[in-house]
Order: sequence, then structure tokens, then C-alpha cells
Amino acid sequence: MNIVKEPLSGGSALARDYIENFEKVSHLYGGDFRSKESRSIRAEWLDRSEGLRADRTQVAACLRQYNEKHNSHDAVMSSLALLEQPGTLVVTGGQQSGLFTGPLLVVYKAMTTIMAAKEAAEQLGRPIIPLFWIAGEDHDWDEVNHTYVLNRTQEITKIKIEKSEEKRSSVSNIRVEDESWQQVVEQLDALLQDSDFKPQIMEFIRSSSFRADSMTDAFAKLMGSLFGKFGLILLDSADPNLRKLEEPFFTSLIMQNDALETAYMNSASDIVNAGYELQADVTAGNANLFYIHEGVRLLLHKKDGVFADRKGQVSFTRDELLEEVKVHPELFSNNVLTRPLMQDYVLPVLATVLGQGEIAYWAIPHRAFEIIGGQMPLIIPRMSFTVVEGTLHKHMDKYQLSFEDVRQGLDRKRHEWLAAQDELGIEQRFEETKATFSAMYEPLIEQLGTIQAGLLKLGNNNKDKILDQITFLQAKAQDAMAKQNEAAIRQWERIELSLMPLGKLQERVYNIMYYLNRYGLPWLDELMAIEPDYSGTHRIIYM
Repeated sequence: MNIVKEPLSGGSALARDYIENFEKVSHLYGGDFRSKESRSIRAEWLDRSEGLRADRTQVAACLRQYNEKHNSHDAVMSSLALLEQPGTLVVTGGQQSGLFTGPLLVVYKAMTTIMAAKEAAEQLGRPIIPLFWIAGEDHDWDEVNHTYVLNRTQEITKIKIEKSEEKRSSVSNIRVEDESWQQVVEQLDALLQDSDFKPQIMEFIRSSSFRADSMTDAFAKLMGSLFGKFGLILLDSADPNLRKLEEPFFTSLIMQNDALETAYMNSASDIVNAGYELQADVTAGNANLFYIHEGVRLLLHKKDGVFADRKGQVSFTRDELLEEVKVHPELFSNNVLTRPLMQDYVLPVLATVLGQGEIAYWAIPHRAFEIIGGQMPLIIPRMSFTVVEGTLHKHMDKYQLSFEDVRQGLDRKRHEWLAAQDELGIEQRFEETKATFSAMYEPLIEQLGTIQAGLLKLGNNNKDKILDQITFLQAKAQDAMAKQNEAAIRQWERIELSLMPLGKLQERVYNIMYYLNRYGLPWLDELMAIEPDYSGTHRIIYM
């Protein structure tokens, strides 16, 4: 593999400044992730504030129970044993569970988390372990129920799994029937090309999916199969056993809800006043907590001392809500603004790995950490890649295309290339013919109009029909030219389809299974051997 940096423009201005100009936005975040001093300061604070967090032995026991079920690698058990020891810190990354692990960016986030934990441990000389926080409490089923692969004929294909219920439940609580798993696994099997590695890939997909009750279960098993040997601990935010440990902090979130609301609103003002756009909704009266009622996840709002959902299906006074969380903590869950706080309560988080969109909205809870007596953890930008297969690289060289050309869209360049293949100058000659015809015919039509008014209209209609026929022949000639270059056009399409599917970066669309099927499971080890880079710079992997 050859790795080349390819800086990309675009994205959130706030995230770009966090990465490239930290001093400008330091008031919105914790320390500078690049600074060893910031890491040391954060580690020392975590040591001093041990008593503010959930008991680490209980957290480790909860996570051991979950990982023994889904991710029982020896290296994971070793990480959990370290987590029980005072002084061990954690680097976290997280994502919603997705079909067959979801898009490639999920894999890159797990890679970044593992590499960053290893580097920080060496730098600080103390145990630091990687943990992946599965956002199983989220309820956006349509966001996680599908994935994309390139099929045998090199076309993009969407695979989608159906659920058996229509409730707006947390993804971890939505049951997926065996029949649905069988259907999507068979579809993937039919789409992937035959290869030496396919039997192994399909075997661990089947073993993870057919033993899974939910999307999160299958996701955890697959992530464990890929990353367990690197010691990556998995956590499901919807785990009922974890909820019991989180109950004291949910109580704090309710008790200090008004102060937290003010903190979020003030942070939003800080961000807007600094010239940035908000990346998450901050609205007055939002409790930033969900309550699960009859299996449905409801966002709570506050009005006149009452916590209720918008439709009034549930309603609690503050005291009633406090009693409910004490008795049924499993019925509560966080939103995007309280999740960072909860993560910091559950774990001794040295740093968390985020994509650029997440970096931008994490600025919103920065004041909220102070309300709960905490400090914002360091933020490490997720590593970002595009994989260019060897044949594609040759085609790009052949047509003198850069990755930036592909990212901006190839329509103009493809048209220019096709025009250059027209040695007869067909397109120009047709245009000249139409112009010459019109120049000769229009004066005649005008003269005919002096003889009889009806001839003017008839003449113009006649001219348009003749021009239409010339244009028709021109289109046929262009089609013939395209057919003559059909193989080349397919190569252009294949380049664009592989590198910018659906007009998006490859890592946001395609699933890793296509690449594992092509290159085998050892390909992941090759990725893990890539030099870490936390600068937020996109990199191209030339195979």
C-alpha cells in the first residue's frame, strides 16, 4: 500500500479551526489534543476526580459481561482487567450500530481509537485502553438499517434489513428476526464476487448475524471479530446493566437540568457569536433526556416544572421523574448533548475520537461539563481514508485524473476527453451545418412571407423540423462515438463510482466487507500498521 495525504476543503468551519487553529477556539473545548502537556493535565485531573465517576470495578464487571457475550477475545479481557485498576485511562470512539458494521468510517474510527490509546500509553507511561461506545440507545432505524457494496458488475447496490415492529424504539431494543438476517446475508453473498477470502468472510458474517437478536448484537459481534485482538472493549449505551450504574448521574442530570439548559444555551451563543453555525439543536425547555414509554423513545421537555413529551403521552413532576429514574433507570437515555457528560461519568476518558461533524457539536456541552463538576476530555480527529484499487489507479493515470478531479465530479473532464477522441470533428461540423443552414434558409422564409403571410409560419415550422432532424442525426453520431469508446467510459464511471459513490466520500457509503472479500482479513492488519495521523487530513490508500 502507498499512503498519500490529500487535504480536503469543506466541512464545518468550527471543526477546521479546532484542527488547524486551536487557539482560536480553545475557549470552546478542553485542551489541545496534540499537546503532551494537555494529555498529562487531563490524566492528572482524572486521577484527582476518581470519586466523581462510577465505580470502575462495577463498570468493568458490566462490560465484561457484555464482551464475554459478543467480544470474548483474550486481549479484550486483558483490557478489562486493566480498567479495574486505578490509574488506567480510556480513549473512546463511538458510532451507531450499522448493518455489517455500516460505512467504512466506522472502521476508521475504531482504528483511530486503538492507535490513539496505544500512543497515549507510550507517551504518558501508564495503562490506556481503547473502548468503542456503541450508540445502541439511538432510535434512528432508517440511518442504520442499510449499507452499500459494489456488486459483481461493479455497480453500487443498497442492502437493507427490515424490522418486525414499527415502534420508535432504541436500535438495541428492536428485534430483528432470523428470516430478515438470512435475507440480507444471502443478498450480500450474491453481490460479492467470488474470491479466495469469501468463504471466511461470509462465515463470520453468518455467525454474527444468525446469533443476533438486534442490529446492535450483530454489530458488536462483527466489531469484536475485527478488532477484539487489538483489545478494543465494546460498550452498548442501551445495556440495562449499564443503566443501573448510570442512575446516580441521571439523577444529577434531572436535579441540575435548568442549570444545564442555561449552559447549553450560553454555549450556543458563544459559538454563534464566534461566527460559527450550530451543528445540533439547542432549544429552550429541552430536557435533553429521553424516556422509554411502552417501548417508544420519547424526548422530554420542561414547562412549568413538568417534564413531558410533545404529545403528552407521559408527564412527570421533577420529584416523580427522580423517583422513576431510581426505580427504572433502564427507561432513561441520553441525547447528543448529555451523552458526552454520561460517557465522562462512566469512564475515565482521557480523549474521545470524533469525526468533524461531531467535533463541531461537542462544543455545545463544553459549559455543561463545569455544571456537573467535570472537565471536557481531549478530542482526537478521526482518521479519514479513500481506498484506490490498483486497476483504478492505472485508469486515473491513463486519463490524467487526480483525486480532487474525481471529488469535484468528472462530467466536464469526461466530456472534454470524449470530444478529444472525435478526430472527424463531428460535433463542430454539425453545429456549423446547423448555423449555415439557418443563415441560408431564414432570409428565404422571410421573403416567402411577403408573398403570403401563411408561408412565414409554415417556413419556420419547416426550418425547425429540419434542424430537429439534423440534431437527431448529431445525437446518433455522438452515441456511436460513445459506443466506440464504451470500455473507456465504463472506466471513467468505475473511477467515480468507487471513489465518490452517491457524490460522497467513499468512507461514508461503502462497507468494509467488499474490501475484505477482495484482500482478505489480513488487509485490516495492514490498515492497522499505517502511521497514525490525527491532523484530520484525508489520506489516499493506493493498493
